[in-house]
Amino acid sequence: MNEFFQKLAGMGSMTEQAIATDFLISAKTGVRNIAAAITESSSPEVRETLQQYLHDAINTHEQIYLYMAAKGFYHSKDLTQQISVDLEAADTAKDLPQI
Repeated sequence: MNEFFQKLAGMGSMTEQAIATDFLISAKTGVRNIAAAITESSSPEVRETLQQYLHDAINTHEQIYLYMAAKGFYHSKDLTQQISVDLEAADTAKDLPQI
């Protein structure tokens, strides 16, 4: 295992937090893209299918958010705590090796 992956593996929950954050952002992007596609569709059948996908995407986003909140990765109701989590993540990221 090279040095980069050794350091990355040593990040523990920070790696989990980074993956969950990326997943949350991707899910949110999916919600936006599906909603935009609904407005662009002229077919009732396609709109209905996309609305089902949108519902699923919103549920997925919620599940990721709840997971992150339960793990202490995301504090949407406590800005002070969230800033602390973000600063810790930034400190960890700046110490990662450059590739």
